[in-house]
Amino acid sequence: MDHDDTLLHGAATLQAGLGPLGEALRARGWRLTAAESCTGGLIAALCTSVAGSSDWFDRGFVTYSNAAKTEQLGVPAQLIAAHGAVSQPVAEAMALGALAHSEAQLALAVTGIAGPGGAVPGKPVGTVWLAWACRSPERTPEVHSRLLNLPGDRSAVRSATVAAALQAAQQLLQGLPRP
Repeated sequence: MDHDDTLLHGAATLQAGLGPLGEALRARGWRLTAAESCTGGLIAALCTSVAGSSDWFDRGFVTYSNAAKTEQLGVPAQLIAAHGAVSQPVAEAMALGALAHSEAQLALAVTGIAGPGGAVPGKPVGTVWLAWACRSPERTPEVHSRLLNLPGDRSAVRSATVAAALQAAQQLLQGLPRP
């Protein structure tokens, strides 16, 4: 097994799929940023493993702790206290915070419970919130989110989260008018 696959199952396949994402971002003159909790920087690492990604990847925020979410992304501590770090409002605030603290036009945010511990009532291992926000010069940023309930061990949950986040970015870009 390739060393990269121990952290990220199917890394080579995911990396190959980054070509169209990078091309779509580059065609718009856009850049991507990632705010990551449960994936611990895997989205940013995968994106920057591609030659030429400096044309379309701006930066990554690894905000594993609640304090990091607040300090780096401006997620209100009260929001985390009210809903928990693994929640739709926090994922959306992370995506908007990543946009606000970067030069990117598209932000991905992930927060979840990869396991084996960390589950709480109503939020089992494999619960992940994915959010994406898009900056537009004409209007306030749009933010969308999706709840994922992923099977498997820690590595499988993290890998599936990375794949889902990158797929969401690609689908969003495909749905936009061409530049």
